[in-house]
Amino acid sequence: MGIDAYLTTSPTSNGRDADVISLRNVAAERGRATVLTVDSLDIPRGVTAVVGSNGSGKSTLLHVIAGLLSPGGGSVTVAGGSPAQMRREIAYVLQAQHASEHLLVTADEVVGLARAATLGPFRPMRAIDRAAVRCATDRLEVSDLGRRHLAEMSGGQRQRVFVAQGLAQEADVLLLDEPLAGLDMVSAERIRAVIEEERAAARFVLVATHDLDDARRADFVVLLKGHVVAAGTPEEALRPECLRSAYGARVLDLGGHTYAVDDGVHPEDHEHLHHDHP
Repeated sequence: MGIDAYLTTSPTSNGRDADVISLRNVAAERGRATVLTVDSLDIPRGVTAVVGSNGSGKSTLLHVIAGLLSPGGGSVTVAGGSPAQMRREIAYVLQAQHASEHLLVTADEVVGLARAATLGPFRPMRAIDRAAVRCATDRLEVSDLGRRHLAEMSGGQRQRVFVAQGLAQEADVLLLDEPLAGLDMVSAERIRAVIEEERAAARFVLVATHDLDDARRADFVVLLKGHVVAAGTPEEALRPECLRSAYGARVLDLGGHTYAVDDGVHPEDHEHLHHDHP
């Protein structure tokens, strides 16, 4: 399958529910402690930035939507079905830094694993599976890395391989957990371009990020602090008062309608958001 055919493939629709990811009265726990509560949240198709400081629940939200973490209560629907029912339509991309760079697997093997969702275990890939893998690696510009092991790649190359794995699943929902953290400029821009392609194809793309500039370019923003502080367009969710509620004293007014947030992850760096006062 070529990229043009991939981008013009319409997502399956079963009415209005197919156009939202909905959470109602959700309480997610880790180690018997509630780490995220969501009273009511509807996430539309397009690019959604999930923003908040460390420990705010960004990864937890993605895990709940992916079905990797079952909430203690409430309901979660993804494009009209439960996460379990929709598991073949949900691709979760972990951060490459969370995977051992010493794994003796090649790029082709990593990306090919995505097809197990439709093939089942231990079944050989069909022509359609090989085409999906080839399209994904072409889009991330890692086709030439096919026979190289993860240990032989830079951090940016490994991250692009993992994003290619997510794309090869050909899912309607793509969940990206800090996909640009610590990447070189070439890798970051290629992943940003792929996110734009997925937006053009009217898919769900949820990106957990610390970068408020990237959040500002999204269609929808969910701002977290163990609960939903704000959700809406970037103009709605990233208002100064919402940022202060989420980040506290770490929000600095630099003047000229520019705000900076130091979330404590990289003390030497600040995340900037240009915002016009209402």
